[in-house]
Amino acid sequence: MEIFDNLLMGLSIAITPINLMYLLIGASIGMMIGAIPGFGPSAGIAILLPLTFSMSPISAVMMLAAIYYGAMFGGTITAILLNTPGDSTTVASTFDGFPLAQRGRAGPALVMQACASFVGGTIGVILITLLAPIFSMVTRSFGPPEFFLLCVMGLLTLVALMSGNWILGLISALIGFALGTVGVDLETGHQRFTFGAVELIGGIHFIPVAIGLFGIGELFYAFYNGAHKSGSGGIIQYQNESRFWPTKQDLIDCKYTMPRNSILGFVIGIIPGAGATIASLMAYSLERSLSKNPEKFGMGEMRGLVAPESANNAASSGAMVPLLTLGIPGSASTAVLLAAFLMWGLRPGPLLMEQNPEFAWGLISSMYLGNMALLVLSVFAIPLFVYIIKAPYRILAPLVLVVCTLGTFSVNASIVETFIMLAAGIVGFYMKRLGFSPAAVVLALVLGPMAEESLRQTLLISRGSFDIFFIRQASVYILVFFAAIILGGAFLNSQRRRDKLKENTV
Repeated sequence: MEIFDNLLMGLSIAITPINLMYLLIGASIGMMIGAIPGFGPSAGIAILLPLTFSMSPISAVMMLAAIYYGAMFGGTITAILLNTPGDSTTVASTFDGFPLAQRGRAGPALVMQACASFVGGTIGVILITLLAPIFSMVTRSFGPPEFFLLCVMGLLTLVALMSGNWILGLISALIGFALGTVGVDLETGHQRFTFGAVELIGGIHFIPVAIGLFGIGELFYAFYNGAHKSGSGGIIQYQNESRFWPTKQDLIDCKYTMPRNSILGFVIGIIPGAGATIASLMAYSLERSLSKNPEKFGMGEMRGLVAPESANNAASSGAMVPLLTLGIPGSASTAVLLAAFLMWGLRPGPLLMEQNPEFAWGLISSMYLGNMALLVLSVFAIPLFVYIIKAPYRILAPLVLVVCTLGTFSVNASIVETFIMLAAGIVGFYMKRLGFSPAAVVLALVLGPMAEESLRQTLLISRGSFDIFFIRQASVYILVFFAAIILGGAFLNSQRRRDKLKENTV
């Protein structure tokens, strides 16, 4: 009962007119920030942080937190409509989101994305309320070995992307791994593959490569197919007439997808450093392995969109748990929120809920209201988004190019990264023509350095021994879960082969 009493106390704080106003402002700004490729919630929070100096701490953090999880809603808009992920957390949403839009189902895809984001965010907040103390005790034991195993599980998603020509998919992944090695070696301090260029010392950032491969590459491919010759019709060429609302079958197919992957995303998100990117990739891989028709994934399967959306929004809620209970940011965005807490004299940690219950529970309660507001905003804005993609190509293509360029340049104000984006666009065009996987390049670029760093830290701790993965209890649990996924996937694949053989014999 104490939990519900605290929650009601937090709601009484969150529903005050001034706090509600800041909450709605933050949610709206977050959606817009998420829709801008390359901007991301952490950059948006950091830029708007000085504007909150005159606010009360509760109002300010409520608004900044709304920007954080609002960006998760908005990041998928461009992923679905333009095949350009707003952030690394929405890469998995392009796998089936963009094909759905190409099939004339942009409206239903955006509605289901909004519903999945709402369900994932709401389940995540409920789990924060009920399970935060338990999960914080478990994740205190996680170290580099566990982070490495989680990265490996995320990289397994690459297998799902190689359902066509796996050799081309493997080459694509190796390109991503190679790009991830550029920069300074964190262990020795030596430069790797920078060729004396100062701009490459910090490595090749994910944003210009992703925007180039997905956004600019898609534009070039549309030019190649002659879309610029048509007077109207937009970038997305419809195969049939679209309808706004999802079908009854869509809802039936996804009835277990949303809660299942929301719980998975929350568990992954609660681990500091894991983040929503790994959660969304694991959710996509899990849903594909459970499907009776995995070959439909990547061709416009609604579950392939709903799974990562539920997971990444639940993970954004889960990342708040180590922040509030341990004072450890679970992601880049919560690291900026931690700076905001400290700026107002609040020290997140085990004593936060005891010493500042109004602040802690006011923030948690506001997340319930924020998810409701974002669902309404998302659904009512969908006709506008769908109308945009029906604009003439001669109008939309230059705007997409400008948005991609500004999104890339705004991250680090680097003209070099802008040229990298354009080069990646040319590479992305040829990859799409020749059957390579741009998604595999991006995923390997994101997860490869994380896996390398965690593995090297692990081997330093164990003095080069791999026995550490079998000695640590948390690692053993992850390995068991890991093995269960592989064996379960192998069993399901064998069952599908048997069913197909029976159908052929009949």
